Amino acid sequence: MTRTLATKDWETVLPRLAAAAGDLRSTADWPQEQFRWLSTAGVLGWVIPREFGGSAVSARELTAGYDRLATACLVTTFVLTQRNGACQRIAAAEENEAIRQELLPSLARGELFATVGISHLTTSRQHLSRPAVTIRESAGELVLTGEVPWVTGAPHADFVVTGGTCGDGRQMLVALPCEARGVRCGPPVELLALSASCTAGVTLEEVRIPARYRLAGPVEGVMRRGAGGGTGSVATSALAVGLSERAIALLEGEAAKRPELRDIAGPLRSELTELRADLLDNAEPTAEAGRTCPPERLRERANSLVLRSTQAALAASKGAGFVQGHPAERAVREALFFLVWSCPQPVVAAALRQFACLAE
Repeated sequence: MTRTLATKDWETVLPRLAAAAGDLRSTADWPQEQFRWLSTAGVLGWVIPREFGGSAVSARELTAGYDRLATACLVTTFVLTQRNGACQRIAAAEENEAIRQELLPSLARGELFATVGISHLTTSRQHLSRPAVTIRESAGELVLTGEVPWVTGAPHADFVVTGGTCGDGRQMLVALPCEARGVRCGPPVELLALSASCTAGVTLEEVRIPARYRLAGPVEGVMRRGAGGGTGSVATSALAVGLSERAIALLEGEAAKRPELRDIAGPLRSELTELRADLLDNAEPTAEAGRTCPPERLRERANSLVLRSTQAALAASKGAGFVQGHPAERAVREALFFLVWSCPQPVVAAALRQFACLAE
């Protein structure tokens, strides 16, 4: 029987994830074992409808789950969000029941790994005069050409949920089978942090796939429709909150030995508590209250807190924290990821203003 988030059985995986997190350092350290743990704990079914073998947890539960998992291991949780984004887009393709039946049960069981390659449709390469990926229909097939940047887990993926721009400017979303002819995955990039996510570019050379792999479109702004977190989404903020929890706990550990740090740890803990409450309220707003804080404003707050709390943890750890492999050192590097990952321009602008000490 698939476990649900409400049973809390999945929490037994958290100590194992935390203990192994420091070993995920390079592109050679893909978290395959961690995903086996998640599968056994029922986590892989969180975003998949029950009729396909999932548990379909609420948005509030999902956000809380991401928060807890990110505290234990940000790399694994980041990969999970990208996999879940793909699952959500497939599940949302209600007009294509055949593809849902084909893919979702195997994804729920962990037999397939899917990921997303959609940044070129949202934040990445939007300055280019020509679309990063073009798509056209030809004789019952969809033909994709171009380059998909920043595909997490690309070398290990069976499917990439991606999309392209048609000749008339409309966009289409597809479930791209990675075994299709013309799909070429580049080498994963060694990043400042989260290299074990095995993020790489994928080149599409006149890739022809059956039209049955269409998930949405052609429509204008395909990423504004359907399920899945967009740029500045609550899910992204939840991961920053989870990392902030880890940093503040580290700071509190230092404060237990050095009471003068309590005046630093206390306000950060209070800020985290307030942000976490707002995050959960906005994950699943009620009809009466609605959203109390726009998703991009939540992301601004989460980014600010994760940057400040991790650097406070480093400063409190002194020289020991500056040694490679120390929890504070890893947390600081991981926090910088939120400045560039799926970061809409207003969030970037808010960060730059804060760095320059400019008033809002």
